[in-house]
Amino acid sequence: MKDFKTIAIFTFPSEYAVLRLLLEQEEIDHVFLNETMVSVLPFHSNAFGGIRLKVHELDIERATQIIKNMDQASHLRIV
Repeated sequence: MKDFKTIAIFTFPSEYAVLRLLLEQEEIDHVFLNETMVSVLPFHSNAFGGIRLKVHELDIERATQIIKNMDQASHLRIV
């Protein structure tokens, strides 16, 4: 986890379901921290600091571009 950086924070798992598939399709190394805790205690998401998307330093640019493309294509905003 030393070379992984947080590039996005989500409140609920449903917010990144499609993003996860796109990252896996592009073979981008990633991990969603606090995912299990929020699944068990969904109303405590803010207390845990949200679900953090961490991406390997070498893949940050590609992952960020995927997020931007999703944001533009669907008119939904990823916060």
